[in-house]
Amino acid sequence: MPSGLRDFPQSRCISVKLYRKLEDLEAGLRHGALSIGNFDGVHMGHARIVERVIARARQAGGPAIIFTFDPHPVRVLRPELAPAPLTWTERKAELLADLGIDAVVAYPTDEALLSRRAADFFQWIVRDTLAAAAIVEGPNFYFGKDREGNVDTLRELAAQAGIELEVVQPLRCANEFVSSSRVRGLIRDGQVEQACQMLTGPYRIRGMVTHGVGRGAKIGFPTANVEAIDTLLPAPGVYAGRGFVENHSWPAGINIGTNPTFGETACKVEVHLIGADESLYNQPLEVELLARLRDIQPFDSVEGLVRQLDQDMQRVMEIERQVR
Repeated sequence: MPSGLRDFPQSRCISVKLYRKLEDLEAGLRHGALSIGNFDGVHMGHARIVERVIARARQAGGPAIIFTFDPHPVRVLRPELAPAPLTWTERKAELLADLGIDAVVAYPTDEALLSRRAADFFQWIVRDTLAAAAIVEGPNFYFGKDREGNVDTLRELAAQAGIELEVVQPLRCANEFVSSSRVRGLIRDGQVEQACQMLTGPYRIRGMVTHGVGRGAKIGFPTANVEAIDTLLPAPGVYAGRGFVENHSWPAGINIGTNPTFGETACKVEVHLIGADESLYNQPLEVELLARLRDIQPFDSVEGLVRQLDQDMQRVMEIERQVR
């Protein structure tokens, strides 16, 4: 197994309770424990918070709830500074459900939400909407207009409302704090194995399968060209992973970058799904990235490229057997 890659537990295939409108919330989602935040990537630091939310919820005899935002508030306030997301909302909810969360509220982020003062937001969400018995946050939690509220503000408001507050300290990995920003930096550098050490599930991207030039099929390695990707792309390179379309999945070799052997300079995402024999055009494809195999490189001949691709796919299958 590549260094740094860990064996993830299999998903429990839990039906995710994902809510986007407060008026759709069920009465049974009140009087439990709550955590509010972006939870981008759902990393091991988030898992520590989730563990405490679940424990507090069980003590209160109520549900464990995550309240998050769609999109990230920075995308509304200062879109030019917004980082590329690590997860889309449905994937985030699946990962949180796998950790044991009962429901996820992904509230639509708009100017009205962001203009609410901290005390007003607390009253509206924590008390009136969810009637939370407990709230769990990290020490760097901010809320309300212009991030005016912090953990001290939350502690004061919770005490006044008779709500228990637990502050969970950040998790360290390799002598650094685990954070979405740190995971994002590793993925941006192509270090997906190291990123996997900090995530609760393998890193995924998604997009739509479009028509390419068909060159891969002619040399025995047909590829799905993936466009409209809405999450962070790793650095250019060849990766091992899996592809997912609805209820089907295949081991996958993933090429992110140019195709210098054929003189192509455009950056593309091309996925060879090992064993797939069906047309996937115009379908959404999710791609799991498990390990980086090598850099993008030119070859002197098509035969040289094919030999390298054969080796790449052998390594993909080895990683597939070891991880699964």
